[in-house]
Amino acid sequence: MVRSLKLSVFMSPTGGHVGGWRHPDAVSDAGFNFDRWIEFAQIAERGKLDMLFLADGNGVNGVDNPALLSRNPTTRPVVIEPVCLHSAIAAVTSRIGLVATATTTYDQPFSVARRYAGLDWLSKGRAGWNVVTSSNPEDSKNFSQKDHADLANRYERAGEFVDIVKDLWDSWADDAFLLDKESGQFLDGDKVRLLNHEGRYFSVRGPLNSARPPQGHPVVVVASGSADGMELAARTADVVFTVAETKESAQAFYADVKGRMAKYGRAPEELIVMPGASVFVGPTEADADRIYRELQELIPDSVGMPTLGRICGVDLSGCSPDDPLPPLPETKGITSFRNLAETMARRDNLTLRQLYQRILPARGHALMKGDPAQVADTMEEWLNDRACDGFNLVAAYLPAGLEAVVDLLVPELQRRGLFRKEYEGTTLRDSLGLARPANRFFPQAAD
Repeated sequence: MVRSLKLSVFMSPTGGHVGGWRHPDAVSDAGFNFDRWIEFAQIAERGKLDMLFLADGNGVNGVDNPALLSRNPTTRPVVIEPVCLHSAIAAVTSRIGLVATATTTYDQPFSVARRYAGLDWLSKGRAGWNVVTSSNPEDSKNFSQKDHADLANRYERAGEFVDIVKDLWDSWADDAFLLDKESGQFLDGDKVRLLNHEGRYFSVRGPLNSARPPQGHPVVVVASGSADGMELAARTADVVFTVAETKESAQAFYADVKGRMAKYGRAPEELIVMPGASVFVGPTEADADRIYRELQELIPDSVGMPTLGRICGVDLSGCSPDDPLPPLPETKGITSFRNLAETMARRDNLTLRQLYQRILPARGHALMKGDPAQVADTMEEWLNDRACDGFNLVAAYLPAGLEAVVDLLVPELQRRGLFRKEYEGTTLRDSLGLARPANRFFPQAAD
């Protein structure tokens, strides 16, 4: 039996490549222009992609460096709040999944449960929550906290947070709301449950003031490559996004995270593993190479060096682009991209310029470049060799990079039987082949 790919697309207002917004064919105002998102979403849905993924942060990352901030908008200094944005996109689409980030470090379980239940109702079952623990230490200052929580505490808090959100989604039985006008009974008062959660980090009474979402639980995504993140994904997630530069590293992650699931009573197929893939595809290999070179030329040292320093958590202002990567200090920030950059630099003896030229086009993800058959060959190999169940695609610039995926790559994948020609159902769980979870407090057969 041929396995089929799951395809998400990572959407940043200025594209995934640091220089993407500067390309003559690129739009650059999607951070505050909703009409752009209508176009992006409808392109992605035309390609039958599983989901539109919006990353998000909790502040302006890099405000301490105005020179870099003014030239590198991939840090997302301006972006429409993602659940709000997806709620509007839901009205102009009908099948594509709508996945947005919300942090467990600077948010509350009740608020997140309510927002994503609302998005699931507005989209008729297409919502997904990307669980993060916040990577930017400076975000703490926007939430009345002087210091960022350390990594172990962030993941312990995240585990409790996700459990509460799922329990709140299960506050009401699926058939709790009778709406019986003749009898005057609006709901069945025996089919609601107070949560009364008392834990280390949270105290939540419940119930949620929302009917149980159409999907039962909106799809839960964990974005992480750390051991703590893999443990959280193995226990709680439907999808895991990760960073893997090579097929071998992706295979190791795939085996590791799926191998952790049995102790939680879960089967490996209940978790979809989607490493990131930065795709440069053209009608011919030469076309793909040309696009790649054009974008690379739009990253000067004045942008590449400080951006690399921010990824690695080190000040490179006193270094030459021809220097090697200096020793990296400990950090409370994101570790996946940082660790990958350090591994790549040491392994391949790269200068700082060589390192940023390799890291920034793909942001540490796998780089897939070529004509449709060449890119499809790589994806098929990763899928068959158990390196992934699909990919979180990064479009270098918008909308042309996304259009190339939809108009060139997707038809080749469809021709090989590796990707759908029509959506399998109406919900995101339908598209991903995931069962609708039973209500833990009001058990019934899952759909």
